[in-house]
Amino acid sequence: MCDAAALRTSWAVRAEPAGSPDAGALLREYYTEVADRYFALHEGRRSTPQEIEEGLAEYPSADLTPPYGVLLVARAGGVVAGCAGVRLLDARTAELKQMFVRASWRGRGGGGRLLTAAESAAARLGAERIRLDTRRDLVEAVALYRRHGFAEIEPYHDDPYAEVFFEKRLAGAQRSAEPADTGSPRPAERAVPRRPSPG
Repeated sequence: MCDAAALRTSWAVRAEPAGSPDAGALLREYYTEVADRYFALHEGRRSTPQEIEEGLAEYPSADLTPPYGVLLVARAGGVVAGCAGVRLLDARTAELKQMFVRASWRGRGGGGRLLTAAESAAARLGAERIRLDTRRDLVEAVALYRRHGFAEIEPYHDDPYAEVFFEKRLAGAQRSAEPADTGSPRPAERAVPRRPSPG
């Protein structure tokens, strides 16, 4: 879509409980899309309803709540269009999770708005940097992160479905001589995943 059309779209991004109806619908669509793409690539099929239910249970969003996390919901012209989650991994490091824009709203600037809002939310949580993981087949996501200043880093966890890892220093963050903590205990969602990680 052209830049002029993107500028005409009125975006609003606000924190919302992960259990709200709008947030729940977005998270389910997000997981369904990444699961479908994974199974289509590796097994030539779509995910089943049971796999989606099991995946949602295995990768919960309960940690996207204050004081250590937040779920952001984007609306375009008042219509629910996307979401992004932020949670703290340690006192100085936030992680971006469940970054998603509905297909009908892609190419209108929503991804960039969500990333900017996620970075601001991470800074408000006290983080100096924000990290994320994704899969190589999610080429649009990889391109978006690179375009917005995320640099590829070494893996910071061992989820077998995560293939590419990124990090970005947050604007105004103070540099520290102390190395980043990469050995923080992971939330329960990192325990031996059986289904494709939703990123």
